[in-house]
Amino acid sequence: MSRFRRAQRIAMLSPLAFALAFGAYADPARQMTLSPEAVATAEASPATEGLVQAQQAMIHALPSGYSGNVDLDFVRQMVPQKRAAIAMAEVVRDYGADPEVRHAAKGIMDDDQAELDWLVDWLEKHGQP
Repeated sequence: MSRFRRAQRIAMLSPLAFALAFGAYADPARQMTLSPEAVATAEASPATEGLVQAQQAMIHALPSGYSGNVDLDFVRQMVPQKRAAIAMAEVVRDYGADPEVRHAAKGIMDDDQAELDWLVDWLEKHGQP
């Protein structure tokens, strides 16, 4: 391959590389919003609607900023994620058909509830809302 051809290919791929590299720095809450198609699908199924509601509740409950205290920030970020995981597992419990998935969901509900309780207790012990 000639130098010109190689330079031409690199020039053509540069915008793609830029977009991929810097797209990761976009607002994560904006990236996690659902498309209208996903919402329309949710209306077709109570199970899907339950999953969508759990995800949306998590997105809206995530803290918008950081305190600079990694322990506090970690715990604050994990609380909505654990709540969403429990809510999603409850949807599987209520609507799931596969026994293995339902069993996994039960384990997630139990484990994540224990972890959520610990996280909330930690926040209370440290005088955090």
